[in-house]
Amino acid sequence: MIKPATSNPALQAPAQHAAAAEPALGLLPVWKLSDLYPAKDSPAFTADMEKATTLSSAFEAKWKGRLAEAAAKTGPDGLGQALAEYEELEDLLGRIGSFAGLTYFSDTSSPANGKFFGDVQSKLTDLSAHLLFFALELNRIDDATMDAALDRDPQAAHYRPWILDLRKDKPYQLDDRLEQLFLEKSMTSAAAFNRLFDETMAELRFEIDGEKLPLELTLNMLQERDEPVRRKAAEALSKTFQQNIRVFTLITNTLAKDKEISDRWRGFDDIADSRHLANRVEREVVDALAAAVRDAYPRLSHRYYTMKAKWLGMEQMNFWDRNAPLPETPNALISWSDARDTVLSAYDGFAPEMADIARRFFDEEWIDAPVRPGKAPGAFAHPTVPSAHPYVLVNYMGKPRDVMTLAHELGHGVHQVLAGGQGALMSQTPLTLAETASVFGEMLTFRALLDKTKDKRERKAMLAQKVEDMINTVVRQIAFYEFERKLHTARQEGELTSEQIGELWLSVQAESLGPSIRISEGYETWWAYIPHFIHSPFYVYAYAFGDCLVNSLYAVYQNAAPGFQDKYFELLKAGGTKHHSELLKPFGLDATDPAFWSKGLSMIESLIDELEALDKA
Repeated sequence: MIKPATSNPALQAPAQHAAAAEPALGLLPVWKLSDLYPAKDSPAFTADMEKATTLSSAFEAKWKGRLAEAAAKTGPDGLGQALAEYEELEDLLGRIGSFAGLTYFSDTSSPANGKFFGDVQSKLTDLSAHLLFFALELNRIDDATMDAALDRDPQAAHYRPWILDLRKDKPYQLDDRLEQLFLEKSMTSAAAFNRLFDETMAELRFEIDGEKLPLELTLNMLQERDEPVRRKAAEALSKTFQQNIRVFTLITNTLAKDKEISDRWRGFDDIADSRHLANRVEREVVDALAAAVRDAYPRLSHRYYTMKAKWLGMEQMNFWDRNAPLPETPNALISWSDARDTVLSAYDGFAPEMADIARRFFDEEWIDAPVRPGKAPGAFAHPTVPSAHPYVLVNYMGKPRDVMTLAHELGHGVHQVLAGGQGALMSQTPLTLAETASVFGEMLTFRALLDKTKDKRERKAMLAQKVEDMINTVVRQIAFYEFERKLHTARQEGELTSEQIGELWLSVQAESLGPSIRISEGYETWWAYIPHFIHSPFYVYAYAFGDCLVNSLYAVYQNAAPGFQDKYFELLKAGGTKHHSELLKPFGLDATDPAFWSKGLSMIESLIDELEALDKA
């Protein structure tokens, strides 16, 4: 029997209730946040908060205005020592923030959790103000002095990748007081509207046949076999989104304007340049990816959905039929233990070390799996800090797609464990590469299952599911990216109405989905529930980047490239210490080459070809 996730009874009760709600799934685990802190009011948490307060002030007093001087020294007064102390503080603040965030995501509907999260965020923002000078002052040290310091001081040299990476931000940084103002004001601007979105979305209920359901359960019904069930779910989603569209429109307008102000002050040329910089990827590379995917719409989504409409006995599918199961799809729910065994077996087949790391997530209660009211929707892997361990959140309902989501998030988790060896400053991987391990984990699981499947009908259902997942990851996410580009561009001319945002949304959806999907009334509001638009503008292309990259990477693996596993682990262990060009070079891959993206997209095409051949056989 799995122990409760936390000593907090408020979090225990719903988790236990949810775990028992669907017996076929077995007992679903909830995460053990006590690995971070025993409880919100524990002496350990209070002590670390006090420690962080003391150390932040002491760090500022010790080093502010002295970094250029420290660059000429080694030992306790040198730059290496300052960097080590800064990293220690980052780990401590990260641990505190992770605990508050994960507690909140466990139940966003709890006022106590909301207050705790808000108070901690506010406190951490205040403490970060004491540390803000550090990166800004480091970037004011001239290149020759910095190079000499890194050559002279072995302790500083350890952080060379982080410092060189930091200097890429140099052209866009403002003076210290402005940076502090931006930091402190974020609590009442972007952070506040992010929280408003999360809490509003958590509270929404969608009425179907007299029953009021949360978002995750309603979205899940779009994968049901019966068309009337899918239609009712879609109608309920459209109705509730429309009833709340004013607040989502306000949030979207406000955050787009907030971003525009920040980008303008910092001197970014393009609306997505700040994201490209954060991702450490060149605009030209993303433009090439987006163009390659748009050009492939007819060969991928349009072609596949035409085939799917025929399989479902329809001339044209409605938008709520897009993720409907094929008649060949097995209807049985997949238990949690079967899902666990499937993923671990696939990981083990690639590399036992990978399975060993993933197994810890199950054995040591690092996963929160049940659906419950108030819990954050979707799925994520949270790296926390290197001195602790990552956590994974999924909303597991026993569908084949849920198994793939588990494989995806555990891929992130394995990556985060391996990259943790780089320490708090250098473990974080840019989003474009962060999606590599997750999608690779997904691909391993899919291939392992496909190889075991000999029945023609089941094989067709599996292939179709994978193609749909790839279309959702590549085509849909690039369509999302195009939508964001249109929205943020239009917002520069003034505030947008719900109707205007809806028109932009429908225009990219029609283009990407193609003629075999009927986009009817009600779909114009479905932009409202996508959290990435709110939490991390322009993040979405990272999924397509990761999927195409992994497709190319997997092709290398399939060709039995010597030493592939070792090279792959080196890529994951690198964390944020190397650029994507350097990490991909050992595999003979280059993301700046347009052919690279074509190679990734051709794998999706080949799966559609295989489906077509199965259909004719």
